[in-house]
Amino acid sequence: MRRGFYSASPLSRRPAAAKNPVAIEPLPQADKPTVVESRKPTWRSRYKRHEKPILFIAGAALAVTLVAIHSVLTPEARPITQNDIDEAVARTLETKPLPSPAVKAYQAVRSSIVRVRASSGEGGGEGLVANDEARQATGSGVVIIDRGVILTSLHVVAGASRVRVQFEDGMEAEAAIVSSQPEMDLAILQAKQVPDDLRAATLRSAKHLTEGEHVTAVGFPFGIGPSVSHGVISGLKRQYRAPGGERVLSNLIQFDAAANPGSSGGPLVNAAGEVIGIVTAILATSEKAGFAGIAFAVPIEMAAGAAGLPPF
Repeated sequence: MRRGFYSASPLSRRPAAAKNPVAIEPLPQADKPTVVESRKPTWRSRYKRHEKPILFIAGAALAVTLVAIHSVLTPEARPITQNDIDEAVARTLETKPLPSPAVKAYQAVRSSIVRVRASSGEGGGEGLVANDEARQATGSGVVIIDRGVILTSLHVVAGASRVRVQFEDGMEAEAAIVSSQPEMDLAILQAKQVPDDLRAATLRSAKHLTEGEHVTAVGFPFGIGPSVSHGVISGLKRQYRAPGGERVLSNLIQFDAAANPGSSGGPLVNAAGEVIGIVTAILATSEKAGFAGIAFAVPIEMAAGAAGLPPF
């Protein structure tokens, strides 16, 4: 038998297995180190981390910038002078004229004005119209107490057998003469029926009136009305004698607002709409009655006692 090429060597031989083999535990392997990748923070991560502070600072900066721009562009306010106020008032008056003083005065008393009609078989009164059975007079009056107490001129209702009054809403009612003051040509009427919303006029003493003060007369001249006329006080404490000479009236208010037959008994009103007198007479320059620019009114305080009102 031919021997092999490789020589026998003790190193090539495997040792015989031990009868009692000892288990050899493998050495524990060391844990592999964790590799952490290092990354630089980006601007997005930084923005998200500081988003709220950044927005707050940006908003504050914008507000400061806007205020600065406004202060630069806005001129410094100039103090308002009296001349500025005067010019503003003048421009307002040019574009929107104020209403006439008569407007305010009339609006204040219009619901208190009444037409007075008196009829009698014996005559008397002003604005008389012939009739087969009776003669009629037309005058004016003003409500001074809202239960229907009316102040008028005595010569309008003197000797009348029947008196009727007509209110602003058109309602007509019988009226009775409850008292009179012949020395001041005043009469007090009581209407037997009144509107539910009847209003009394506001009265004001004539003691502090001055010449030149604006006044308004309201009544039914020639039965037409209510009619409004405007003027000024021409004089105070005047005297007037009726054409027939039967009586002299004193302490009268002279005014130049238009008045005619039928105006008697109507109110003379100041600029505040307060009744200061009762129209009683006009100065006629001819036999035909007509307005000549001079009229007279009895101061309203003269009628307070006759109407049962407390004195002014």
